[in-house]
Amino acid sequence: MPKPLAAVAVAGAALLVRRALRRRIRVSPLWPMPALAEPVSGRPRSRALRLLVAERREAAEGVVLLRLEGRELPRWEPGAHLDLVLPSGLVRQYSLCGDPADASAYTVAARLVTDGRGGSREVHEQLREGMEVEVRGPRNRFPLVEAPSYVFVAGGIGITPLLPMLRALPEGAEWRLLYAGRTRASMPFLAEVAQLAGEDRDRVTVTEGRPDLDAALGDLPEGAAVYCCGPEGLMAAVAERAPHVRLERFAARTVRDGDAFEVELRRTGRVVTVAADSTVLAAVRAALPDTLYSCEQGFCGTCQQRVLAGEVEHRDELLTDAERGDSMLICVSRARGERLVLDM
Repeated sequence: MPKPLAAVAVAGAALLVRRALRRRIRVSPLWPMPALAEPVSGRPRSRALRLLVAERREAAEGVVLLRLEGRELPRWEPGAHLDLVLPSGLVRQYSLCGDPADASAYTVAARLVTDGRGGSREVHEQLREGMEVEVRGPRNRFPLVEAPSYVFVAGGIGITPLLPMLRALPEGAEWRLLYAGRTRASMPFLAEVAQLAGEDRDRVTVTEGRPDLDAALGDLPEGAAVYCCGPEGLMAAVAERAPHVRLERFAARTVRDGDAFEVELRRTGRVVTVAADSTVLAAVRAALPDTLYSCEQGFCGTCQQRVLAGEVEHRDELLTDAERGDSMLICVSRARGERLVLDM
């Protein structure tokens, strides 16, 4: 083959290889994993979307409602939530409380937590109509199941995942709702809950302060599906009375009577100690400050790490059973024994 033709052929082949490589990397940005010198924490859980904050209003005292608009948004079912990426880079999870049939917008509501870690304050103070925000999801680990009857228990902002469930119940379904909050002024969607109750007002109980769970859960119909979302104390109390309750939590489980253990970071050769009241993430970041993390609640997946040895007590709300076989979210999960070995 003449040299000019050979050069053209080589250049054409190189171009095809580069294009194929770019396509492969777009599909899996971390490919090829064996070539990475350092471990990469976390990976995308779903396609990110850029949505417009089309509406922002107060849904109750200390509660802001956001309508996020886009085009042909992924479908969702009652119980689903979004990862909301805030301007600072923080990731927080919010239940979808709008209409699943509306493919043009997602609706979420956020309560201001004055003594929290800053996410809710950022939502309240920085997100305004006309801004664009990044979201991931939706994901659903709190689905509505078929049952002969339903009992719902909501604490404050915990009404948000339950509201679409109430709307989705088939006509004639037997259900009742216990909705508790500090004050009626702080409880969003009261008017809509009353409207959903229709003529049967007794099926909804609204309580200011501590609810009477014994009365609400003392005579559960056989086969009833019990759903609860709210503060950790409320969910624990409901679980004591209804062990098969389905829970939605957006905060890490509190460490109670935890044991200290060691974590070996195999790649660096370091060994760190996780205190009984601390987390693997905190101990690891003391040794490796650049370790990636975000939500610190076991939802976003940013801190996922490969486990080389040891048994894990999984406390996250994200990983599949298959993923839990060889990895963990170090922000919330712990060791069942005295030692874990991570690929870090």
